Amino acid sequence: MTGLLEVEGLTRRYGSLVALDGVSLSVAAGARHAVIGPNGAGKSTLFALVTGSLRPSAGRITFDGQDVTRRSDHARARAGMGKTFQHSSLFTSLPVLDNVAMATQRAAGLGMAMLRPAGRHAAVREQAMRQLELVGLAGRAAAPAAALSHGERRQLEVAVALATSPRLLLLDEPTAGLSAADSARFAELVASLGQAVTVLLIEHDLDVVFRLATHVTVLHLGRVLADGTPGEVRADETVQRAYLGDAALDDLFLEGAP
Repeated sequence: MTGLLEVEGLTRRYGSLVALDGVSLSVAAGARHAVIGPNGAGKSTLFALVTGSLRPSAGRITFDGQDVTRRSDHARARAGMGKTFQHSSLFTSLPVLDNVAMATQRAAGLGMAMLRPAGRHAAVREQAMRQLELVGLAGRAAAPAAALSHGERRQLEVAVALATSPRLLLLDEPTAGLSAADSARFAELVASLGQAVTVLLIEHDLDVVFRLATHVTVLHLGRVLADGTPGEVRADETVQRAYLGDAALDDLFLEGAP
């Protein structure tokens, strides 16, 4: 495997419970790589292990050729991993621009400057505005984050993550709670990021997955059930039987592979 991110034999045990069992996958540079699976498949555990908030019982994680298995989440962020969470982690009382500017300051090594208004740093403000323009929120820069819709908050979370200039952007259930229209717009946003940003997303919305992903890994009971292109996963009978079932098959797998 020669991807930007390599996961080899990743295992996480909680006593006798094996949440993740020897999972291996490779995320190519520039890919939009989706991980799907039913509840209890191990998706959240995999995300926590890759981001560094959880330590594996066994296995190895390599990012850009460097073994990061035992590195902290902060060290991984400095190495070029950005992430959003399933549940919002924004500063809702602050303006939209300041949420992004704070992340920009930290990435630039200006952490203590967070004690002063972020807007006092012209370069930081300009860079933060560029991120807001990229995600379509430039017109909401002065609004408090609390005033944003759920979909707009997801966009802001991406802007905050992009402010750290990641090479790999990790998204945990980014469309959870979004309407179908907002989910479609979010997929368009991720697709527009460009090949310089590789994306690994944990996602439950299969419409988003098959619209966006260039590669799909299916987890089931803590193991890899299937791994391949969206078309290959659609055609996999094991996935059809074990993950989606016959009813979902008609709706999601027979509409035409991308």
